[in-house]
Amino acid sequence: MRASWALLGIALLGCPAADDDDAAPVPLTLVAATFNTGTSEGLGHDAPPDDGYTSEQAAHSDAWYGDGLAWSAVIADTRAWFAENAVDVVGFQEIFFSELCADIPTDAHAGFVCADWQPGDPTVAQTILGDGWQVACHLGRTDKCLAVRRDVGTFAGCDDDLCLDGLAGAPVDGCGSGSRVGRGVIELAAGGAVTVVNVHGSSGFTGDERGCRLAQFEQVWEDLDGEPGANGTRNIVLGDFNTDPARLAGSDPSAAYLAAQAEGAFTFHSGASADDPPTYSDLFTIDHVLSDAFAGDCWTAGMSAEHPAVSTVVYFDHKPTVCHLIEAR
Repeated sequence: MRASWALLGIALLGCPAADDDDAAPVPLTLVAATFNTGTSEGLGHDAPPDDGYTSEQAAHSDAWYGDGLAWSAVIADTRAWFAENAVDVVGFQEIFFSELCADIPTDAHAGFVCADWQPGDPTVAQTILGDGWQVACHLGRTDKCLAVRRDVGTFAGCDDDLCLDGLAGAPVDGCGSGSRVGRGVIELAAGGAVTVVNVHGSSGFTGDERGCRLAQFEQVWEDLDGEPGANGTRNIVLGDFNTDPARLAGSDPSAAYLAAQAEGAFTFHSGASADDPPTYSDLFTIDHVLSDAFAGDCWTAGMSAEHPAVSTVVYFDHKPTVCHLIEAR
């Protein structure tokens, strides 16, 4: 079994002797990832037979699957990717919720998860993660979820493997249904807790769209439910922010607000410089990991030979970002 960084922390950093009362505590280490698993109709193509994801399939994805992760071959690739890469906590955006298969016509099932789905089957998130994980989703949104390895910790208030509406949140009036910000408090197996906030900012650059996104970011750092979403003693904020704090701060108030967080208690562990290569559609870097209590570095799948793409199928329009974090205070 893959060992998590949280559990390897003692081995990597040294464990004080039981009778050494003056020894410093071992810093918490975590591997945190953000992964928008969606696709887009524009990625459909006339693929070779061993790929199978054609323009027709992409149209089905758009019409029936919300362009969330639902193509079975890519689900299998993503499961293999998680098996090969040690991750302790991950935020998902745009992940298909399998129980919606009951409402999708059978002529749109071929090649998708719905072809074999039965009531009671694991969700796509549970399938790609495998055993030993707990998944909690945003209020009113089954396509946005946080997940944590049970050997690292569990979500406060969540007793099952899957907790729909398991994250604290609130919708923003006039900005769609459900909460695009979800807060989970992970009670660590080693003791203590860490607060993780998953963000999926509204997309688009009209005045209303930028305003919605700014209001969502304000939920994270000002008021989600009477207090900031990032309200713990140590916080990790991650997700698809749908804006680039480096490249778009001059034209998008939500990007400027996000960039300003690095001037306070928070640090961007993912690339937040215009000199960093863009990770979304070769244009922008919109998937980020920030924290107020950790140091660390990140890598992005598909950006280097050391970290190849999750799947060879032309499917994802985002790339997962993975960050190795170690408590810095």
